[in-house]
Amino acid sequence: MRPNPVAACAIILMGLALTSCGGDAAPASVATAPTPATGGVAPPPSPPATPGASQEAVSRIGDVTVRASVLPTQALSDEVARTYGLTRSPGTVMLLVGVRQGPEAQEVALPATITAVATELGGRRHEIALRELRSGDLLDYVGTLDISPPETLRFDVTVVREGGARSDMQFTREFYPQ
Repeated sequence: MRPNPVAACAIILMGLALTSCGGDAAPASVATAPTPATGGVAPPPSPPATPGASQEAVSRIGDVTVRASVLPTQALSDEVARTYGLTRSPGTVMLLVGVRQGPEAQEVALPATITAVATELGGRRHEIALRELRSGDLLDYVGTLDISPPETLRFDVTVVREGGARSDMQFTREFYPQ
């Protein structure tokens, strides 16, 4: 399922309006990415995780889009879990990152080096090992993390594309017992 570009723009504008009302600090549940012209941030809001809901953060720089989704592996169907090479478990979440270039209906997958770290509220950091997942012309990166819900995690994702272009995303997700 692809996000509606009009709805995505509306959400970004709402996030910018809410951020400007709240002082200097960005809310903890914000995906951020540097904009090429200003070095500023473009924050879309991040909803709390609900069982089975995909939690997608999106960063766009020029015609390149980075999408990061986090969800409990228990929410995956058996078929999807097999495709991703994952075991469904109530205490495991999956991070899925995709890098695409071009207009939404004609996106092309881009190879990249991706690193991800999840940080607990208490400051404990967990590096997430990501591996390539190819399906036809698509290329995504998938990794898992064992958690003990309820849990709030901040995800820091760094994407370095071929040629050295770099983008950083940061977003927060909350996980509840299922």
